[in-house]
Amino acid sequence: MDLHEILPDRVDKCICQIYTVTMRIADNVMNCIGFEWDKGNTEKNMQRHGVSDSECEQIFFNQPFISGADDRHSQDEPRYYALGKTDSGRKLFIVYTIRKQLLRVISARDMNKKEKQAFERLQGE
Repeated sequence: MDLHEILPDRVDKCICQIYTVTMRIADNVMNCIGFEWDKGNTEKNMQRHGVSDSECEQIFFNQPFISGADDRHSQDEPRYYALGKTDSGRKLFIVYTIRKQLLRVISARDMNKKEKQAFERLQGE
């Protein structure tokens, strides 16, 4: 049985909300003109996870790039998460925000097992 047969209004509304939020995030990222780096976050990402600023930047330019709202951690400003890969194929999970048309990476690490599975599933579509 198709979900549309069970809950047609809810499914359509949910899909519409997801699409709207996704497009808003994509528009925000596309309107950015560069990156803003915080020395503390840069050092933390390198020391804890071995991720450089350059690798973080690369995922925003490679496909697929998957991003969503990080509502749980958005008390002071909107935060987003991203799944993507570097030029060398390293799969990263990044938390970022946008300030004055600049992408500001808050944290970066290698994707965990579940994130890799989701990323690879979406990559194949």
